[in-house]
Amino acid sequence: MHSALQKQQCQNNANEHHSSSTARMQEVEQRRSSCREPVEGLLSEGELPGDLTKHAPNWLALNLHFNPSSLNKIEDPFLQDSGVELWIKRDDQLHPIISGNKWRKLKYILDHALCLGSDTLISMGGAYSNHLHALAYVGKLLDIKTKGFIRGEPGPELTCTLKDMQDWGMELEFVSRTAYRELRHHRGHYDLPGLQPGQYWLPEGGSHPLALRGVAEIVHEIVIPYDVLCVPCGTGTTMAGLIASVPEQVSVLGISALKHAEFLNTDVKKLLPCSKKNWQINLDYHCGGFAKTNPELLSFINRFEQSTKIPLEPVYTAKMLFALYNLIEKKTFKPGQRIIAIHTGGLQGNRGFTQ
Repeated sequence: MHSALQKQQCQNNANEHHSSSTARMQEVEQRRSSCREPVEGLLSEGELPGDLTKHAPNWLALNLHFNPSSLNKIEDPFLQDSGVELWIKRDDQLHPIISGNKWRKLKYILDHALCLGSDTLISMGGAYSNHLHALAYVGKLLDIKTKGFIRGEPGPELTCTLKDMQDWGMELEFVSRTAYRELRHHRGHYDLPGLQPGQYWLPEGGSHPLALRGVAEIVHEIVIPYDVLCVPCGTGTTMAGLIASVPEQVSVLGISALKHAEFLNTDVKKLLPCSKKNWQINLDYHCGGFAKTNPELLSFINRFEQSTKIPLEPVYTAKMLFALYNLIEKKTFKPGQRIIAIHTGGLQGNRGFTQ
């Protein structure tokens, strides 16, 4: 990616719209071929990309839309009595729509897609997918086409999340659960069968080695010493990025949002650039399954939001914090330890619990 040819490719992006459609398709396919080998290597070897010295101009402009993510200590008598410090990295503050780990994962994938000259981004998700919701809005900001494969049959009305995506220009295609599972096998940006020149495929949840580079920036922004970094897990991509980036003495704890999620351990290992032993995924706090809740979780959310004024959603971040409070109560952590929990955003998903 450091070659002079690829630098020139990014500089030429702005001029591509003036070429004929046939010439443009040929040029995009040439770019695909030139970038295919290093990305294919990342996928097979789990390597992180090196620093990029040139970025797509419209990607650089997109970055100006984002805010800093603060790091706040949770003041709570329960925590004071336990002797354990709990801090929260507020990635929900990054953007009102493209928030949390959704942007972290998309960030360098988008840069790669734009440097290839891609004009269409295609991905997959559920009817309340934070990933697709963020991708659709990115497409609107960048004025490029987006398409989402939606798991399951359409209901009598679109969900509020799908309505947003459609309003922002995303093409929605509903697929059976069997077909959706098949889509998970396509991991590379060019792997989707039938992909046309200019189209770029993003796996479910942005699960791609390039996502790890954006996630690593969370670690780089933390300027205080800490013992444990905790994150909710859906695909395990965010967790893999954190594991690959934290100092060796830091433990990374994932809290699964899914039931029967033993597969996450394998998926995280596949994404890691090298073997690490300073991590584990707790599978006990899914509260009945993905997007499921119970009275204990809902009561915790209400108390936490009232005492901290930090908004939560019950799918990911709330389950992580609920788990941490319970684990602290069980004395899983030693007095004096400092835990940093990642707020992964996705607050738009709260609408699914009132719709």
